[in-house]
This record gives sequence, C-alpha cells and structure tokens, in this order.
Amino acid sequence: MVAAVALAAGVGFMAWIATSNATDSVTFKDLSYSTIDATQTEVDFQVTRDSSTAVKCAVKALDSKYAIVGWKVVDIPTGVLEGSSDSGRTLAHRAVIRTESLAATGVVDNCWVPGTAG
Repeated sequence: MVAAVALAAGVGFMAWIATSNATDSVTFKDLSYSTIDATQTEVDFQVTRDSSTAVKCAVKALDSKYAIVGWKVVDIPTGVLEGSSDSGRTLAHRAVIRTESLAATGVVDNCWVPGTAG
C-alpha cells in the first residue's frame, strides 16, 4: 500500500515537472542576417513558444572578430499568427539592430519568458 502511494506520488510529480517545463519552453532558431551598412544589421529568426506566452529575445550583431557591435532585446507578445501550421507556436521575427561598426553576422543570443529564470 505504501509503495503504491509512493509510486502514484512519483508519477504525479513527474507529470507536473513535464507539464511545467513544456509551458515555459522557448526555443529559437537563427534564419538569416543582412548587414545594411556600418550602423545597421537585420536578423531574421524564429521563436517557438506557447501562443499565450510573451517572450523576450536578446539579439546581437558581431564583427569579423566576433566582438559585439550591436545588441537589442526584442519583445515577442502573445498571440497567434494567422495561417500558422502549429497553432501559432512558431513565429518569424526580424530585429533591426543599430551597430557601432560594420557587422559580419547577426544571431539570437537567448530567448526567455519574462519573470522566469532564463
């Protein structure tokens, strides 16, 4: 009897862990970048999150020596993109980053749910 209760509690705890991680899960993927000039770079990326979850992403521009020459935090609000094949979980975004010198690349550094450890 005690073993059955412990097993049920363990299964319940694992289900709770799996569900809470799934709701806070945010993934991102770099798609492309374009260096406009020495003062501006565009970074295209995808973010996958629950459509009811707002997300922030840090996007950076790097020079040829991988030094950061521009940085921006992008707010991604809740909502569903019309016509999305995955119920609005995956969204494409473009960040325009002001740079202090010519960028050789642009990437997403990290994405997180505000108010949680990211």
